[in-house]
Amino acid sequence: MHDIALYQPKPSWNKGKIVGQKLALKLEAIWSIRTRLDISHNLRELTMFNLALDSKLRACDFIKLKVRDIAHGTTVQPRAILIQQKTARPV
Repeated sequence: MHDIALYQPKPSWNKGKIVGQKLALKLEAIWSIRTRLDISHNLRELTMFNLALDSKLRACDFIKLKVRDIAHGTTVQPRAILIQQKTARPV
């Protein structure tokens, strides 16, 4: 007789996990993070956090930012123009 292995389907990788887009940060959470960064005198991280929220850039576009994109010498530009990676549109 032939032994036939019974097909055992693998459980899906996302079984029991919440998938999809995450919820946006609540205002209370944003102020909590800002306050903690301010108290810890972590100016760089506070600036990056504020810039990420205020610019509303996608993460892939935000991490590509260079200082020269937003400042010339000691002056900060009031407006920066970037080309989005995903849509190739200026922001």
